Amino acid sequence: MVMQWFVVRVPTNMEERVRESLVNRVKSNHLEEKIPQVLVAQVTEAEIRHGKKRVVHRKIFPGYVLVEADLYDAEGELDKDLWFFIKDTPRLGDFVGSDQSPQPMSQEEVDRILGGMKSTEEKPRINIPCKVGDRVKIKDGPFESFNGLVDDVNEEKMVVRVIVTIFGRETPVELEVSQVELI
Repeated sequence: MVMQWFVVRVPTNMEERVRESLVNRVKSNHLEEKIPQVLVAQVTEAEIRHGKKRVVHRKIFPGYVLVEADLYDAEGELDKDLWFFIKDTPRLGDFVGSDQSPQPMSQEEVDRILGGMKSTEEKPRINIPCKVGDRVKIKDGPFESFNGLVDDVNEEKMVVRVIVTIFGRETPVELEVSQVELI
């Protein structure tokens, strides 16, 4: 048995439903040994919305689902029954590759995608909407409605240092990420 990963097209924003549907079909037909995993590739990010920090999941490949399956036997022949079983899942499109036979992903691609997913689960990526050099408007606090230039971004503390002009002098002001917006 040689497990390989395949990419399958699905309607955008239906990835999770299609994944659940295929997983349920696999379980009900006792094919867990032939199709052990079906994944929606996503990363975990921490973001601040309306002054509150929350964790969100962002899809790496919208419109695609990853399927680990034993589609080829030792001689390299396609298991057409298993292939049609997967393709018969509602809302599931074609395999990425040629029409005659699905093309598996390379091991390097699989390792990169799964490794990236695992690392963001353990420590979510922080999504800060601005970077050093961006022009921003302060939307909250004592410097509300001032414009400035981002001088430093501290992802761990979720703060940015903005240079604003007060009384004709440039002054650095440290603000939470939620207090600024890009211009």
